Amino acid sequence: MNDLPSVEITVSGPCVVAKVRGVMDYVSKLELRGRLMAAIDRAERAVVLDLTDVSFFDSAGLNTLLGARREAERAAVALVLACVPHKLHRILEMTGADQFLRVFDTVADAEAVLSS
Repeated sequence: MNDLPSVEITVSGPCVVAKVRGVMDYVSKLELRGRLMAAIDRAERAVVLDLTDVSFFDSAGLNTLLGARREAERAAVALVLACVPHKLHRILEMTGADQFLRVFDTVADAEAVLSS
């Protein structure tokens, strides 16, 4: 797997929505980390990671998400996941990462909770 991820950032009220596409793995982790940090830097209150179009995810991708959550916490920004593909959701459950990464079914659900 060698297609680098893309992250499309949009601002929706107090939330920054970062739509991640492609592969989240060892090869892409530095690129992805930089893009997630840019989203966190732009956020006032919250970052919603829309993972609808993530095509592959491994332990390096998981570590990148957990690292981004720590950075967001340091910046007093909530970081949550939305539209998590079934395989990725299963990995989050199996590793216990779902205890640290809040998951919403849709971006709209996340925005509604985080905007209130």
